[in-house]
Amino acid sequence: MKALVIAEHADVARELAGGARGLGADEVSLVCFGGVVDNAADTVLNVAVPEGALVDDAYLALVPFAEQSDAVLVEATRRGKVIAGRLAAKMGTAAATATVALTQDGARGTYFGGVAERVQKPAAGTAVYLVAAGVCDAAQASGAGEAVDVAWVAPERAAKATAVEPRERTAADPTKSDVVVAAGRGFAEEADLDLARALAEKLGGAIACSRPLTEGVNWLPTELYVGVSGLTVTPKVYVAAGISGQMQHMVGANRSGCVVAVNKDKNAPVFKQCDFGIVGDVKEVLPALTAAL
Repeated sequence: MKALVIAEHADVARELAGGARGLGADEVSLVCFGGVVDNAADTVLNVAVPEGALVDDAYLALVPFAEQSDAVLVEATRRGKVIAGRLAAKMGTAAATATVALTQDGARGTYFGGVAERVQKPAAGTAVYLVAAGVCDAAQASGAGEAVDVAWVAPERAAKATAVEPRERTAADPTKSDVVVAAGRGFAEEADLDLARALAEKLGGAIACSRPLTEGVNWLPTELYVGVSGLTVTPKVYVAAGISGQMQHMVGANRSGCVVAVNKDKNAPVFKQCDFGIVGDVKEVLPALTAAL
């Protein structure tokens, strides 16, 4: 079995390469647009993106490798989703999204906003799977990593980057933290978010949030939004503070090792999805938790 791995981040590239081995791939090719990945695949594809070109357009250079593969595993980033969709369309198939597990039967993923799961696998041809960080086991990755230079193939109607402005992260990355403290609409004022930050700092973790705090009041950057159209996190401990627990949010956190909920509404849906629940106001509970640690 042959597999192609496409990723933006080196750590996730290694995970997906491990996932490809778990599927039974004896030949894994890998391309990572955001770093060097050693000893994770048999072949490392070097795709040099020309100045002014978009990484999204790299799919054309990868089509021959995808067509020769039984499975293509793509990191579920914004760019990854574009590349996966365009590759799948080029090969006359579709990309399986929201993958939470890879099995011999196909990709198990969520749909209908996370309220249900299904297993997807093409009836014939190459399988294209979008896979988030934390789904696959990096320990299974292996390979000599023979370098292969891949010529850039420009699309007929190529987009062009006229300017590039690096975006610095304003907080720790919740996808790489063992502890995540997530804030929701239960926080009445922006200043109250310091309570979540203090707890996260005491636990050595990162903060995150539900969608309304990024797109409703703009209290936190979109890079911290957890949910069906945002991040998927897999920390050891996830503290859902002031979050109602609607499925659209919890689908991004339901693979956490332990979920602790804090909400003043005892009937909040989050209490049916957590391991430990505290009924109370975040302004009282979070400082008490921080002080007790």
